Amino acid sequence: MRKSCVTLVLTILIVLYASLFIVQEGQRGIVLCFGKVLRGRENKPLVYAPGMHFKIPFIETVKSLDARIQTMDNQADRFVTSEKKDLIVDSYLKWRISDFSRYYLATGNGDVSQAEVLLKRKFSDRLRSEIGRLDVREIVTDSRGKLMSDVRAALNDGTGENGAEVADSAADDAIASAAARVERETTGKQPLLNSNSMAALGIEVIDVRIKQINLPIEVSGAIYQRMRAEREAVARRLRSQGQEEAEKLRATADYAVTRTLAEAERQGRITRGEADAESAKLFASAFTQAPDFYSFIRRLHAYETSFSKNQDVLVFSPDSDFFRYMKSPDSMCK
Repeated sequence: MRKSCVTLVLTILIVLYASLFIVQEGQRGIVLCFGKVLRGRENKPLVYAPGMHFKIPFIETVKSLDARIQTMDNQADRFVTSEKKDLIVDSYLKWRISDFSRYYLATGNGDVSQAEVLLKRKFSDRLRSEIGRLDVREIVTDSRGKLMSDVRAALNDGTGENGAEVADSAADDAIASAAARVERETTGKQPLLNSNSMAALGIEVIDVRIKQINLPIEVSGAIYQRMRAEREAVARRLRSQGQEEAEKLRATADYAVTRTLAEAERQGRITRGEADAESAKLFASAFTQAPDFYSFIRRLHAYETSFSKNQDVLVFSPDSDFFRYMKSPDSMCK
């Protein structure tokens, strides 16, 4: 009896555990019965909010959808501006599910990869169209913010005018086909949505950003070469101007040096002339006061000058007056 009660309790607990399911915060749940979606009024899939819910055990299963904001990175691609110039643009966008039942039907049972394929194709087309209307200067300056907001608005609201359904690309055709599938599988009055907008898939684009803008390798190489040539031309011009200024400074310095030396030479000659004149004046004064003594001193200076040159032989006439004081010392007193 006790074993039967334990077995019964365990069975009840297992059935109860299998009947409960919890939808985590940041997610939404859709219940499938034998692979088919449980639907409510208007034939829309039932979407379960975060919390604890019940289901039929072993028959119904739960499909979880991520309700958080998701980031989709796009591979860098080539775009053409209004000037017919190529740019390599690296971008990303952030999106989230705004209508879970519509998203589940439009993307084939909530397949994130299929949703991102449609979103990426639509985003690439819109970004290409918006960049094609601008030139390079507008893209890399303040107009980039408006470009991003225009792309986001086009993704959320569609590319048609006044709500009209316009399918002008393969991406629009694919989105319109998915939106038509949602309309076929639901009943009741549906909100008026542009069939080529991401809202028709139950997706809202939160933000669009350009991470990096580069020039193609073949273009950037030529631009770098041109920039290098321009910088080299500027450098050559600056060097030539510097050399010109250096030559001017050197010429000015040489002129100042030559002028200073000439002025010094002139002053030196004047000073030497004045000194020679003063010396001659002194000699003349001394000669007039003591002619014999002056003659004697001059003769001694002559002897010193002649004999200090290490000359072994001096040729003079025997009656030369040069050695007068050496022949007759008494003549000093005369």
